[in-house]
Amino acid sequence: QVQLVESGGGLVQAGGPLRLSCVASGRTFTNDRVGWYRQAPGKEREFVVGIWWNDGETFYSDTVKGRFTISRDSAKNSVDLQMNRLNPEDTATYYCMISYSGGDTWGTGTQVIVSS
Repeated sequence: QVQLVESGGGLVQAGGPLRLSCVASGRTFTNDRVGWYRQAPGKEREFVVGIWWNDGETFYSDTVKGRFTISRDSAKNSVDLQMNRLNPEDTATYYCMISYSGGDTWGTGTQVIVSS
């Protein structure tokens, strides 16, 4: 059974950085698409950033491009999200998601709160 566990969320002041991590168990990332999504209170879940594990190709939403960076770590079987210049509009629960041949799997999320 594939499981994803996110960590690194918390409270941060506007303008500050935060780093999230998504660790997978039950599966070693291979030809997978791994993405970060977020859901703010009262809003729908939205795509943030993604990466193709096999070649490292990345793609970002326009709202985070230039501020957020996704990276992969084969040794830890994890995907990290470095978030810089955070603003209150980034406040949300952040979810990791993997798409692979067996389907899609979501983590339980980690909360990020950006204070103004």
